Amino acid sequence: MGRIAAPYGVRGWVKVQPYTEWLDSLLDYPLWRLGAKGVWQAKELLQGRPHGRYLLVQLAGVEDRDAAERLRGMEIAVARAELPPPAADEYYWDDLIGLEVVNVAGEMLGRVEGLLETGAHDVLRVVAERERLIPFTAPIVVVVDLEAGVIRVDWEADY
Repeated sequence: MGRIAAPYGVRGWVKVQPYTEWLDSLLDYPLWRLGAKGVWQAKELLQGRPHGRYLLVQLAGVEDRDAAERLRGMEIAVARAELPPPAADEYYWDDLIGLEVVNVAGEMLGRVEGLLETGAHDVLRVVAERERLIPFTAPIVVVVDLEAGVIRVDWEADY
């Protein structure tokens, strides 16, 4: 949900680059998980505030600039159970990754390997024998069936 970009000041504050839709959304979660190379640690959020395109935050146990420097580059996550349920016709990207993508003709186009944010709309990165970039927008996306693990799209196999 974000990344620690750099230390800020001398009292252990850090500058955070959020990946959330709203700049201050990360401040809604009192417990963060910080990770790098598959190793995660829990850190309590003590306080924070927006600062330009970033957040400035103070985390428990991070008392000085040296401790803050050791957090540089760490990814920030929160427990899935803490996230609000998505609104109707909205999805967490994590729920879409791994789904099969099938067109309206019933042809398997591949699996969702990732998504790209383009500004106009998100784009599915679908991989099989080749990679396809498919806009994740109506009317191209006909249905997303999370239970069946399928996204049905109006997209030809030779596009």
